[in-house]
Amino acid sequence: MSDHTPSPDQAPGAPHPRETVQLIGQDAAQQAFLTAYNSDRLHHGWLLTGPRGVGKATLAWRIAQFLLATPPSDDTGLFGAPPPPGTLDIDLDHPITHRIHAGAEPGLAAITRSVNDQGRLRNEIVVDDIRKLGRFFGLSSADGGRRVVIVDSADEMNVSAANALLKMLEEPPARTTLLLISHQPSRLLPTIRSRCRTLRLAPLDPDDMQAALAQTNTEVFGQTDHLAALAAGSVGNAVRLINLGGLELYAELIAILGTLPRLDRQRALKLAETAAQRGAAEKFDLLLSLIDIALSRLALTGATGAAPMPEAALNEAETLTRLSGSPRQARHWAEVAALITARTRHGQAVNLDPASLVLDTVFKIQEIAGHSR
Repeated sequence: MSDHTPSPDQAPGAPHPRETVQLIGQDAAQQAFLTAYNSDRLHHGWLLTGPRGVGKATLAWRIAQFLLATPPSDDTGLFGAPPPPGTLDIDLDHPITHRIHAGAEPGLAAITRSVNDQGRLRNEIVVDDIRKLGRFFGLSSADGGRRVVIVDSADEMNVSAANALLKMLEEPPARTTLLLISHQPSRLLPTIRSRCRTLRLAPLDPDDMQAALAQTNTEVFGQTDHLAALAAGSVGNAVRLINLGGLELYAELIAILGTLPRLDRQRALKLAETAAQRGAAEKFDLLLSLIDIALSRLALTGATGAAPMPEAALNEAETLTRLSGSPRQARHWAEVAALITARTRHGQAVNLDPASLVLDTVFKIQEIAGHSR
């Protein structure tokens, strides 16, 4: 992969999961794996699930490092069996750590979306990505040590790749552990899910979020409550919001909604133009996601009788309460959210002009706001 090709298993602006020193806020998942390991119930396949950006990939790399650096329990050595490990931590100076950070550990294979013949990142993991594991198993079997495979993410496998991986789960090579990262496990083959043990990772609370962001060297200048509300416990989401100006985008979106039903068309046009700037594809995708969030929070406000807290932007609660003040309006906004999400994703799929798509979406929201009064 060239230096200009983004890594599919790394959040923009954040360190790669293999370089993350500490996994914050996921003690339960780490302890569940350790308990299985210390009880000699180490399953050959593990499915790491949970929202994007909560530490699934970091946990996978920590488990891989732990397994490759920890002698098997049947290797008692000269002084008998060592005490069972109480943590997944491995010394930063350990040779395994150095080799993993350098991408040179022969006992570890990481499967992600690969680059095609034109040098572009594929949209899915293809069967050849999985088949190359055959060579990995053949080359790494000579030393008789453990082998670990990380698939990030398993959701991105096409049908042929998924079937090829299923065969490995059904007949796993000796001393091999497969770690499958999944944001949406319902998209996986049921037979893949049934052959893995699941580790569920939860969204981070605000304190853990702040600690995790500090570890990524991402600076947050105020608005921590707004960030916590929009990121939904995901460090990956928080880093993306900060790096792409997501807090400012959402604040402007709420300000525009605050002008409804008499839409401030000039502000709406200016917002749409931010999605049409050169190289703004990521910001365009983020803006569509923020529209989804705003509509969901509108529906939640009407359903519960109160705006969600903390606010995700200044004056958000007042705007949401005015536009969605009853269960009837909540149902209406929920239907609208599904409709607009389908419209925007279709528009992306057929490459509609980003500014036109955003403006059309805002006008549709204006129309609906007028009908729901």
